[in-house]
Amino acid sequence: MKIIKYLGVVLAILMLTIVAFGLYLNRGLPHEIKPAKLTCLDLSEGTIIAFDTVPENIYGVGLAYAGHINETASEFDPSGDPPIFQKSLSSITNDGARVKIPSHEELIFALEQHESGISENLKNIKNLPALLDYETEMGFVLLEDIANGQLSDDNFIPKIGFFMANDFGARSVAIMGEGQSNRYNYWGISKSFPGFTPMSDQMWIPHEFQANAIPCIIIETLVNGEVRQHQTTADLIYTPLQMLQAIQRKYPKAALKKGDLVLTGTPAGVIMSAPRWMMRAAAIIGLDRIDKLKAKIGESEVAKFLQTGDKVTVRGDGLGSVSVTISE
Repeated sequence: MKIIKYLGVVLAILMLTIVAFGLYLNRGLPHEIKPAKLTCLDLSEGTIIAFDTVPENIYGVGLAYAGHINETASEFDPSGDPPIFQKSLSSITNDGARVKIPSHEELIFALEQHESGISENLKNIKNLPALLDYETEMGFVLLEDIANGQLSDDNFIPKIGFFMANDFGARSVAIMGEGQSNRYNYWGISKSFPGFTPMSDQMWIPHEFQANAIPCIIIETLVNGEVRQHQTTADLIYTPLQMLQAIQRKYPKAALKKGDLVLTGTPAGVIMSAPRWMMRAAAIIGLDRIDKLKAKIGESEVAKFLQTGDKVTVRGDGLGSVSVTISE
């Protein structure tokens, strides 16, 4: 009887330990994620014009909505900058285009240009999939040059117009940035393949430029007619000025020029997601980027991502839409 009682106590302690560890892994973030203090503009307070700007730079802002931070089990520090990266100009395309899924060779080549010798780490992966994912985003375009000194003034009001874009990404490339000091540069590489930035052909410009003002609209992604993302831009957690300040800090030698584009981030609903407990467990176990990549390229996982023939549309109330078809 004593042995049975002892085993019962041990089992109870073990179960409590497992429960406590599970709660620890699934704990919330230390900081509450709140929308920025934005001034919401109605579309009647501006004008829609044709969008034919040729930019010198495309900047991406990551993790700018609470839902996306949570679905990707990402960290959040309200005192820090959001992830910032650059995209290739060759990624721009328009409505009706066909977007090719990068091949194994194209993915490896892109990674090698950034990290020489990385192909050796991937030699056991014979057919690296792109893991193609969508991201609906409201972007803004600079309507005039911005001097660095202007951005140091928190009262500065940038003159910007707004448009819609799809920020496609090859998630397999982004995963290779895990654990790297320049992690977000891999995000930029993953989003810079030809056709990976479909953009609307119109933009909205406010009649009056105001501090922290944006058009508060619903933005969506549809895949083969099915709504995958649906969110109001009023939920953005950074203002346009904060985004520009973060870009300047990331690229202090780059001048912000008239025509430059900024993609403001995507809401929840992307394909690439992971529960927070799983990501924390992976960190404790010590899984490296190759282990994480292998975990994502199983047949059942690959099938979740965009496939040849899929039609992907992003749209925003009043800002238009852009649709593309995925091809081989």
